[in-house]
Amino acid sequence: MTTAAPSRDPQDLKAVNIAMVDELMRAMPHDEAMAVAIGGHWTFFGNLQVAPLKHYGLPTDSYLVDVGCGSGRLAKPLAVQHRGDYLGIDLVPALVENARRITERADWRFEVIDHIGIPEEDAAADMVCFFSVLTHLLHEQSYWYLEEAHRVLKPGGRVVLSFLEFSEPWHFKNTFKPTVEHIKTGGRSPLNVFLHRDILAIWAPGLVFDVVEIRGGGDEVVPEGALGQALCVFQKRA
Repeated sequence: MTTAAPSRDPQDLKAVNIAMVDELMRAMPHDEAMAVAIGGHWTFFGNLQVAPLKHYGLPTDSYLVDVGCGSGRLAKPLAVQHRGDYLGIDLVPALVENARRITERADWRFEVIDHIGIPEEDAAADMVCFFSVLTHLLHEQSYWYLEEAHRVLKPGGRVVLSFLEFSEPWHFKNTFKPTVEHIKTGGRSPLNVFLHRDILAIWAPGLVFDVVEIRGGGDEVVPEGALGQALCVFQKRA
């Protein structure tokens, strides 16, 4: 007789993410924990995330909403280049506080959220980004977040998001297979969820977005190099 794995509610996003960060902070120095919590390679990937935002049309004086801002990997390099407004949101208070501290931008907002939602007025932002966010959400939750992005974007505003797809051999070998083994042991950690680009294209009309571009994780969209995760860019219809 097989034994069922311990129950794990994938919708309990906040508790799972806080538990992961707390464990890291107990196991290693603070700065190291802040980097590992969002995947490591802090400086390299921070700059690599800024580059596609500019490539896909983020002006220096515009308003960016960074969903899943984490400990500030994107915000830190952006802070010295971007003159416009910024809102960074995340579920984990320790990550948000670190992002606020290292950016040293008193004019920028960093907020802790409790579940899916963007704490902003309708039609306020020029761009919303989701780096390594939909990779940890159920499809229904991802769609819900994209509805929120549409709500807060100005007409013509854009979404830049990263995602995992099975057609990328690295994603399958280094993310999907280890996740399967982790689940077998009853491990409790954030989900790793794959999307197919066809799903995003199917979602777009219902979200009242147009698809600007979808690129693979190995594509060098910008001179700084490939992001590693696939990229999708939506534009809100006017």
